[in-house]
Amino acid sequence: MKNEIYERAAEEAAEKFKALMIEQLERAERIKQDKEFKDYSKLDKTVIGVCGGDGIGPVITKAAVSVIEKLLKDDIKSGKIEIKTIDGLTIENRIAAGKAIPDDVMEELYKCDVILKGPTTTPHEGDGLPNIESANVMMRKKLDLFANVRPVKVPDQGIDWTFFRENTEGSYAVGSKGVNVSDELGVDFCVTTTEGTERIARLAYEYARSNGKDRVSIVTKANVIKTTDGKFLRICKKVGEEYPEITTDEWFIDIMTAKLVDEKRRKDFRVFILPNLYGDIITDEAAEFQGGVGTAGSANIGKRYAMFEAIHGSAPRMIAEGRGAYADPCSMLRAAAMLLSHIGKQEESDRLTRALDYCMFEDKKLKVTGRDTGATCEEFTRYVTEQL
Repeated sequence: MKNEIYERAAEEAAEKFKALMIEQLERAERIKQDKEFKDYSKLDKTVIGVCGGDGIGPVITKAAVSVIEKLLKDDIKSGKIEIKTIDGLTIENRIAAGKAIPDDVMEELYKCDVILKGPTTTPHEGDGLPNIESANVMMRKKLDLFANVRPVKVPDQGIDWTFFRENTEGSYAVGSKGVNVSDELGVDFCVTTTEGTERIARLAYEYARSNGKDRVSIVTKANVIKTTDGKFLRICKKVGEEYPEITTDEWFIDIMTAKLVDEKRRKDFRVFILPNLYGDIITDEAAEFQGGVGTAGSANIGKRYAMFEAIHGSAPRMIAEGRGAYADPCSMLRAAAMLLSHIGKQEESDRLTRALDYCMFEDKKLKVTGRDTGATCEEFTRYVTEQL
């Protein structure tokens, strides 16, 4: 009797797996088609979409937009830059639509060139909310934002790291499509494709070459996760052979988390390439050296679109406790600097980065603590703006 139950459960799971694999094979074929990156210098107008998100998202996003508007005042006035507010990417609207991103919001996102996005709330097991996929994950899939780029810099500790996290595959690729084979057995999936790995590796090595970085570290758990992590490691190393002037080394994720806190060794690292899950975890650890996740921005880069955001969540507790006005804007301001660089406004990006470095690491006249013991988001943003 048990064998019959097992057979039936396995057959149902196999059907779901088959459909999932067809979907992923089709995706792998699609991502081969886009070959060229968008050239922003050739656009008559660049559209920057702004999504406030949930929790503290609207607070810190508003701060970042105010700085962008100041830096790009002339381009906005002439019509070369358009800042477009996109409402609707809230947990309430997403639940009502039953989708990670409502259709009308997605249509507006497709009309943008780059997106500045505040943190969004993702339902999780036990919170009583519907099982809706992460808006971040869905946006990365829909816009094919395959590279999550997260810089971390602490000059007085010799830390100058840039993480290239693969953004559309790995353990997050089909995160909401795992299979409960039975009440006793649940299975999730990890996805690695050749094209997906080659393009993140090449982007990382090109960045290293263009910015004079002499080391690229590939981080996996290929000794245990042999198929997917093994493929990722093998392809990244092969791409690395095309860059003989750059030292390539390989690390397992567990020892790398330890080496980042090794004061002697961590100064050696420059550029990292990681699968999705490991990159998500280790960049949060890395951000702590810079002052916490509230200080770190990230870029999500594709060939046709790009999205820039904080690396932290929506902090609903801060809102519930009435502390939203004290949210740290540094993460979104860092993201704004990356956005400016991406669309060819390098001088403006450098001005913002220098102002942030001065306010965070040098002058330190104001400090954001997340409470009334420190500056408000608006006060700190004004402080940064005065240094531009």
